[in-house]
Amino acid sequence: MSVIIGTLRSRSVTKSSHSSHNARGEPAVVRWTIISVAVIFLTIFLVIPLVTVFQQAFARGVGPYVNALLEPDALAAVRLTLLVAAISVALNVLFGVTAAWAIAKFEFRGKSVLITLIDLPFSVSPVISGLVFVLLFGAQGFFGAYLQLHDIQIIFALPGLVLATVLVTFPFVARELIPLMQEQGTQEEEAAISLGASGLQTFFRVTLPNVKWALLYGVLLCNARAMGEFGAVSVVSGHVRGETNTMPLHVEILYNEYKFMASFAVASLLALLALVTLIAKVALEKRAASE
Repeated sequence: MSVIIGTLRSRSVTKSSHSSHNARGEPAVVRWTIISVAVIFLTIFLVIPLVTVFQQAFARGVGPYVNALLEPDALAAVRLTLLVAAISVALNVLFGVTAAWAIAKFEFRGKSVLITLIDLPFSVSPVISGLVFVLLFGAQGFFGAYLQLHDIQIIFALPGLVLATVLVTFPFVARELIPLMQEQGTQEEEAAISLGASGLQTFFRVTLPNVKWALLYGVLLCNARAMGEFGAVSVVSGHVRGETNTMPLHVEILYNEYKFMASFAVASLLALLALVTLIAKVALEKRAASE
């Protein structure tokens, strides 16, 4: 019997190595065709647009580029973008960790509904997401009369920008944490509680260290999307120059006013943020893989 089992195992290993060899043993023409298609696609849709942005940004030299970035409206757009992103990421971390912990560690009614709602922003246009808040908090919205009576400004102000950004970005943190927490199970948390640890101690000393890289990865993606969000923010901002224009909105206004160099200068900052995000993403993946 042991001889038969050993023979079967050796045949299985042989088949596995043979199939792996076949998968990697495609003709050179096929391999180079696939690689060329991938490189051409990335060059057309990624490399050329990025090069164009920086080329147009520095078309008149470094001096005009710096002046375009130091222009008061541009600085206001940068500050507002950073503020909205910071608030949105903080709220999404709170929601994402809480939702992921509840979904992965507990069983309750409506669990599948909660998972579906978390994925909803991926399938809904950001413009519709912004329109929802206008219909709720606008002057003619559901809560509009109450807000005007108490002099509370949400639409065309910072709260509206934050709400719209949070809505379109809240899946990122939760979706990074849920699969990992589900895979890890509840054994370590149960062991910690059985040893006398409280709920908060269990979370900060057991759960959080186990998901720290996934959490940082989710924060990174959330921040990148928050800074580059256009559709939802455009609907609720009102395009008030120097007050409610984020960087993407400011780029659109400059371009529509035929200030192409200034618009590309601000756009280059967003491109730099994208490149920094990409580098940080690779670094996090390598760090997580090494542990």
